[in-house]
Amino acid sequence: MPDESVKVAVRVRPFNQREKDRSAKLIIKMQGQMTSISNPEAPNEEPKSFSFDYSYWSHDGFKERSDGILEPAGGSNYSSQRRVFEDLGQGVLDNAFEGYNCSLFAYGQTGSGKSYSMVGYGQNKGIVPITCDEMFKSIDKNTDSNKRFEVTFSMLEIYNEQVRDLLSKDNPKGGLNVRQNPKLGLFYVENLKRVPVGSYAEIEKRTEQGTASRTVASTNMNATSSRAHTVVTITFDQIIKSESGSETKKSSVMNLVDLAGSERADSTGATGDRLKEGANINKSLSALGNVISALADLSMGTKKKIMVPYRDSILTKLLQNALGGNSKTIMIAALSPADINYDETLSTLRYADRAKKIKNKAVVNENPLDKLIRELKEENERLKKAMEGGGVMMQEGAGLTPEELEKMRKQMEEDIRAQLMANQAMLADNEESWNEKLAEARTETDKIDTGGADDKRKNKEPYLINLNEDPMLSGVICHFLNNGETSVGRKDASPVPNICLSGLSIQKQHAVIFNKKGVIEIESVSGSGSKTKINGLPLTGRKALCHKDRILFGSNHMYVLMNPLKPDTADNSLPKEITWEYAQKEIAQVKGFATGSAGLSKEQQIVQEQVLEILPMVSEVNAVSEELNKQKSFEVVLISAAAQEGGDVTQSQASNWTSNELVLVTVKMKNLLNGNTWLWERGKFITRRYLIQELYQKFLDGEDVSNIPKEQDPFWEPTEDVLIGTSNLFLQSLSYCLDFMDTLNISDYKGQEEGQLKVKLEPCDNKGKPIDEEAFVDDPHELLNKPYHFKLTVETANIHKSRFSKGILVKYSVKNNGKMEEVKTPTVKNTLTPTFNHSKVISIPKLKQENLDFFESGCITLSVYGIQEDTMPDPKLLKLNTRELRQMETMENTTANASGRRATMFGNEIASDTSHLKTEVVLLQRKYERLQQKERRMQQICEEWSKKPDGEKQFEPFYRAVSAVANSTGTRLKTRVQMLNQMLKLQKSVALPSYKDNSSSMLRLQKDSPDLQRQKTMDPSMLSKANKTSTATNGKRPSSAENNKTESSACVIQ
Repeated sequence: MPDESVKVAVRVRPFNQREKDRSAKLIIKMQGQMTSISNPEAPNEEPKSFSFDYSYWSHDGFKERSDGILEPAGGSNYSSQRRVFEDLGQGVLDNAFEGYNCSLFAYGQTGSGKSYSMVGYGQNKGIVPITCDEMFKSIDKNTDSNKRFEVTFSMLEIYNEQVRDLLSKDNPKGGLNVRQNPKLGLFYVENLKRVPVGSYAEIEKRTEQGTASRTVASTNMNATSSRAHTVVTITFDQIIKSESGSETKKSSVMNLVDLAGSERADSTGATGDRLKEGANINKSLSALGNVISALADLSMGTKKKIMVPYRDSILTKLLQNALGGNSKTIMIAALSPADINYDETLSTLRYADRAKKIKNKAVVNENPLDKLIRELKEENERLKKAMEGGGVMMQEGAGLTPEELEKMRKQMEEDIRAQLMANQAMLADNEESWNEKLAEARTETDKIDTGGADDKRKNKEPYLINLNEDPMLSGVICHFLNNGETSVGRKDASPVPNICLSGLSIQKQHAVIFNKKGVIEIESVSGSGSKTKINGLPLTGRKALCHKDRILFGSNHMYVLMNPLKPDTADNSLPKEITWEYAQKEIAQVKGFATGSAGLSKEQQIVQEQVLEILPMVSEVNAVSEELNKQKSFEVVLISAAAQEGGDVTQSQASNWTSNELVLVTVKMKNLLNGNTWLWERGKFITRRYLIQELYQKFLDGEDVSNIPKEQDPFWEPTEDVLIGTSNLFLQSLSYCLDFMDTLNISDYKGQEEGQLKVKLEPCDNKGKPIDEEAFVDDPHELLNKPYHFKLTVETANIHKSRFSKGILVKYSVKNNGKMEEVKTPTVKNTLTPTFNHSKVISIPKLKQENLDFFESGCITLSVYGIQEDTMPDPKLLKLNTRELRQMETMENTTANASGRRATMFGNEIASDTSHLKTEVVLLQRKYERLQQKERRMQQICEEWSKKPDGEKQFEPFYRAVSAVANSTGTRLKTRVQMLNQMLKLQKSVALPSYKDNSSSMLRLQKDSPDLQRQKTMDPSMLSKANKTSTATNGKRPSSAENNKTESSACVIQ
């Protein structure tokens, strides 16, 4: 058969409730096979367009039938589940009947609608169930007595590069092994349970069994389901008997793959992390991307020799046949329609565009049955002889050491032994009749409790129903609360609890739930140290529970109480359906984070998303720290980007900053023994959290993880400078060539004061020499297009906390000569009152308007750092375990926060506003003092004039002197030019007989001007204008202040 390209479809879902609440904008358009995406940040930019085999519009244009099925509204182009099946699923089914291997996999970020397309929800079944249903309908229609069908079903999950069988209760530690068939070169999962099925109902029941297994595992193992791949494999065999009595087997393997969420790793978060390379986050998807790229290059002929990296991950090994092999393959890419997901959606479209270039070579898998059996027996004989003859002989390979050769030999022997066992199992299957195997499997299937009988009980009895971040896994586990007491705990407790949970922070005897005729109460077991939260609040003592109350056992067992006997006890403000997201928002609110979405900008929405995402992870990592006794605690910290980086903030950034938009979501790790802290950016924390999960899994598997090298311990980090706090130095004084000295408060990320920092800001020449005070200007625009230099001096500091006495330094970033420069003071050790006296001259070759804007609205953030060292802790603390240390820390924080801001809130903006206002006050005071000097000088000139005899009163010198003072900005040259201009104008337009009258008017102006009398209650910068206007008006001279300004500027340029 000729090569056939992988078929690619894309599908866009409706807005979810969260996106509706945030008034999300639609960025996807579809027309025929064409899909285009618009960049919300560049509305004038041409949309990016992609062409696929199918573009399914499922965003809007639908109506709901009475049975709950969604279908297109009149005239709309809505793509229903049925249409998607007819285009994609029907093709898979037809190919299966023809004997081709088929693969269908769904790709996209978490929440984009992958599972809805593959599995469906409620009455709207997805591709997988419809395909299975239609397959058995076609089998039931068969009337050919010489043709029979055999269908087997398997379901597995790949998480953290481990394979779990979802149809088996017993999975080995480390997961099932993936082996390679030595003859065919294909990979398979060793000992994977393959269940014979005879109807769609049996497949549905097995799917529910696998889903329940996923739910329990994701909760107990604190695994994130969005990071797991689910693979359903249906083997469809058609055995056809010929007239001669020989049988031919036409076999098809259908792989239906729901891939993990494709969200990209934070591009900045994990940069520089020493353990980044060891993390398996998205490893399989990255490997899949590399395989797709290599296959695309091969198909297009751009490269002749390419090694396709199938071996790089478990997922790509198992998909080897689906990609570039003997399979007809379809990929469906799920798209989010919201502007907030633009980057991820564009990445998905590019991924899908690459995949459509892959070409496969599918062939019909049809062989005589006796030939297959004969070949299996012959292969077994060859394998046995190879094993009996001392194993596989390895020739010396180029560059391979004897140790490497021996390791390769052992690996091949293991593969041969495993293949021998697999072949023998296949022979045994052929000897056992299909009907016997099917009957045995049906007996087991009938015993599976899928909860169908429980639906009637749910209307009569109180029960707990689980919540999971994956909507497909919510509502899967149900625990009924019988009258009397229901105990909750671990299965290794004695007696065994009624509800058995396992995983992080679950105690043997955890809690007891009381049911007295529908009145439900809960209480923690005394002395167990168990952690339980009710509606986000820690459980203390005995508490009555209401309908729809949310209960969190340990770190991640989230349940909702449903009480049909007392439905009126539910809070009226609760939504109709309680979701995982709602429960997590509730916990976040209790911890002090705002979760409302009204009026939030896109950046703020992203921050909120990240906080809600990371809070349960932090809770989980704290629980692991307690269980492994790592003496570390973790908390979420919101911190401004400028404060963390110690940079300068431009005018636009400053306005954003005050509205809390430049915020980084970070996690603070604290050593509970010596107080050392580290700030991890979000991406780095997610990487570490993944490694911590791996470490905890090894602990559960029985490995000794207490003595691992510290370099491999995700809880360990070398000491580094810690950010004590920041001070914001505002720069308005530079706009007027004024020096500025102040003692600034040092505030930490909570807005709490950590000390003071004394700094000085002064205009200077290029060598750092302070300029004369006469350089003061009234109008900052006079500085434009001239060189400008100023000196920033960090003089002293006063730090409150004694643990920072080991060493203190200050860092900041500033643009110097057009380039960003990082400045660092020397480290002053063994004191809490360091004297730095560190100066830096900053030069601007040509002052522009953007520089003035920065002076007016921006600031330089001075970051004060403390040196941390690994010191010996208090011996008393060594006697406490991590849980006791965290409890002690919590009590200290509660005491500290009782009189201050809540610890998790971002408070820098308050300290920042205070500093800004203080700077403005100092600047206005300086300008006011300058104007007072001018006023006193003008009054002195007027008094001297009034005391002169009438014969000596010459108006021209008097007018020049007053004008010079009134118009003076401190620049001597400008003053002289203005005086010359005044003289020229006076000679043309002023008559000498009026001098006396004008002089008396001038005197009255200086003494009685209401403008000057009001100077203390108005903006001092307006005072100069008032003086100029009043002088010109009362002197009956033309108003020339603006003309003077223009002319003087021209003279200065000359």
